[in-house]
Amino acid sequence: MQAKTFTSSILALLISGSLLAQSSANPVTSEDSLNNNSSKSATTIGGYGDAFYQRNNYLGTSKVDLERFVLFTGHKFNDQISYFSELEVEDAKVAGGETGGEVSIEQAYLKFNLNANQYLVAGLFTPRIGILNEDHLPNTFNGNERNYVEQFIIPTTWRELGVGFYGSVNNIPLNYTVALLNGLNSNGFVHGTGLIDGQAEGRNASANNLAVTASLQLNLNSFRAQVSGYYGGTVGESKRKADSLGLSSGPFAIPVELGEADIMYSKGGFSTRALATIVNMPDASEINRAFANNTPQTMYGAYLELAYDLLYLNAKPHQQQFIVFVRDERLDMNYQIPGNGVIDGTLDQNDIVAGFTYLPIKNVAIKADVRFITTGKQNPALIINPNPAAYPYQVNNNLVDLGIAFSF
Repeated sequence: MQAKTFTSSILALLISGSLLAQSSANPVTSEDSLNNNSSKSATTIGGYGDAFYQRNNYLGTSKVDLERFVLFTGHKFNDQISYFSELEVEDAKVAGGETGGEVSIEQAYLKFNLNANQYLVAGLFTPRIGILNEDHLPNTFNGNERNYVEQFIIPTTWRELGVGFYGSVNNIPLNYTVALLNGLNSNGFVHGTGLIDGQAEGRNASANNLAVTASLQLNLNSFRAQVSGYYGGTVGESKRKADSLGLSSGPFAIPVELGEADIMYSKGGFSTRALATIVNMPDASEINRAFANNTPQTMYGAYLELAYDLLYLNAKPHQQQFIVFVRDERLDMNYQIPGNGVIDGTLDQNDIVAGFTYLPIKNVAIKADVRFITTGKQNPALIINPNPAAYPYQVNNNLVDLGIAFSF
């Protein structure tokens, strides 16, 4: 399936900086208060979660899921040093011998305030990449599911062990970050999931390969523009083992390169946001030769969302919000493949998502949306031992979601 006009238009708008994008201030949570030193208690507790019903109209199936619950705990030792942590449970339950569910530490880091404009973090944290990786509370974005671009191209929530430096420029509304992290593991890459399964997420991560991230963020009242990037090695093996696999070794060997730009803007009841990202793996053929995991050379994604708050009256925001929105998402997880790769048309996808988000208060959301999915055709060469009861692959489908979300 060819890239549609939407994608080229969004990229041009992002580059020109003329696009409007949604800007929604995060609700006041325990984590927020600790982060800005306004917490009245040395130790704070908070969290967030979401649950939703989903109907797959093509398959005729429905499911309900407590997608995630995250418990935040933090402690302020003094005005200079604080601790932040998030414990996440996905799909409500983890049971031995059953698929699904996960218990993981999403963040666990120390923050060191250097001065009014600069601070360091050290530990397991989410670097500033894209819109949702840092600010992913489910009552701050539209739709029950996170947009697919920031699920599959930028694997939100992307967290690794490392150290990060955050700062802002005096007299200029410009923020910046730079961080050093452990790298990804190309042996873990799985066809159809992008970078997701190459993450260590704090568990026995190899420090033989490293990664650097950086971002610049401009904030002008209700307008925010950001660019961010990632560059890191994917070979965590020793030189001896890497040589045996025919792979180069070193901190940045067999690299992953990611670039991203996004814009958010709001005025009155209108808001909009847009993001574009591209991932390049120039040595994907070497990964495929060593691990036979059909790693692509290039992936990309972009989306544009428009929204309006129907309860915004008399040029003043209402305590309640009823936001209607539409979002166009475009992603291709095998835009370019190496010579030893196999194309998968189902990973070339264009979705339209439309629905509403009702917030009786800013920390609670009731959501409904429908996702219209269009993909390329299935490649028979990738079908091994097909299930005789399986439906034929459908390039057009739609999902209906109803759910709730909260943070505190």
